[in-house]
Amino acid sequence: MTEESELRLLPWVGPEGKPCYLSTNDGDGFMSRLADRIEADQLDTASKLLKHALQVLDHRTGDFDELPLLTAQLAAALGDVLRVATSRGMRLATPEHL
Repeated sequence: MTEESELRLLPWVGPEGKPCYLSTNDGDGFMSRLADRIEADQLDTASKLLKHALQVLDHRTGDFDELPLLTAQLAAALGDVLRVATSRGMRLATPEHL
């Protein structure tokens, strides 16, 4: 049986919103590369949303009518970033594996 520490939390959810995991030793496999690319896209999107939100809050661009949509987008991006952080944290070497 594969231990949870050997599984990679993927950057998407499965049916019913349940987490998806990848069990592989091949960090260069198709699914690993796909997950890496999606994680990079998610982090890039979060960075762009943060920059836009800060501009809106500084009254430099946009108007406050867009705040509900922007808030929803920021919440989704935060969820993605937390999933990436959790996945990467789970894959860090523990002291006993160094």
